[in-house]
Amino acid sequence: MVKGLYIAYTGMINEQNRMDVLANSLANVDTTGFKKEGATSQAFGDILAYNIKDKSEYYLTKREGVMNPGVRIGETYRDFSEGPMHVTDNVFDLALTGSGFFQVEFQNKNTGENEVRYTRDGGFTLNEAGEMVTKDGDYVLDENGNHIVMDPLLDVNINRFGQIFQGEEMVATIGLTDFEDYNYLEKRGENQFIANEGAVQQPAEAQVRSGYLEQSNVNVVSEMVNMIAIQRQYESNQKVITTIDGTLDIAANRLGQLS
Repeated sequence: MVKGLYIAYTGMINEQNRMDVLANSLANVDTTGFKKEGATSQAFGDILAYNIKDKSEYYLTKREGVMNPGVRIGETYRDFSEGPMHVTDNVFDLALTGSGFFQVEFQNKNTGENEVRYTRDGGFTLNEAGEMVTKDGDYVLDENGNHIVMDPLLDVNINRFGQIFQGEEMVATIGLTDFEDYNYLEKRGENQFIANEGAVQQPAEAQVRSGYLEQSNVNVVSEMVNMIAIQRQYESNQKVITTIDGTLDIAANRLGQLS
């Protein structure tokens, strides 16, 4: 295989992956509490240098077999920076200022099993039983991991510590948590995350703001600029393939012809 063709091909695949990730962020620009995503890439030289220095197996350096120059798709990362606040004046719309997550109980509709998930989307409401739930019907948990139940006929007040009051009585405290390393969080549907093995929880520094919703931290202008750059880089790789194809055509069909 002509190396130039392979390098340009891997470059196109990498740009396509970057475009997919970027398009997903743009599609969620109006999703409450959404955190923008990005994609990394790895150069052949970096991977080669890492592998030949890797002595994890019997303290022997590894020998490279087939060489695949070009670009390798890296990892998808997530920007957990805080998004702007939107005023709703709905007491059950909650936003977090600072690092931390709400805890919700998610039920798998197929297996019926429950698991604790984490989200920044505080668009909550009350169901018919007076339980605080997400817009998808998942139960919001208190600091002890229990469902939050209140009287739907009484007024509700939620302070910045997440304490829920009805009249003079404190009904519950909304459960908040944080993690030492967000790399252990894995994205799930419904704008939620799960904590993988190795995740270390810690007290959340976030404060609760009732009557607000945290908006997506996706910057539309910045993402559109990135989209244009990705398109240009994709087109550059296309031109490389076209150029090499032309030279191969000359080499295979024209050189050595007798006039």
